[in-house]
Amino acid sequence: MDLNEKSAENVSYMLDQMAKKLEVANQIVFDPKGYDLSKYDEIKFMYDFIMKQNTLSAAETTAFIDELRSVRVDS
Repeated sequence: MDLNEKSAENVSYMLDQMAKKLEVANQIVFDPKGYDLSKYDEIKFMYDFIMKQNTLSAAETTAFIDELRSVRVDS
């Protein structure tokens, strides 16, 4: 899988992996239907950052979820 290629499949994959890494109970913000390929670069940036971290604080997790909400098409 080449995450540098903009595709709905890649968005879905990245959101799924971020949800697992962030261990979020309410995963509605990670539903790929709420995202558009025009926001792919923002999603990819967040994915890359989150996946490089060993752990994230509660505040960091909340900040990333808020940022994901801000790039949702249906927010």
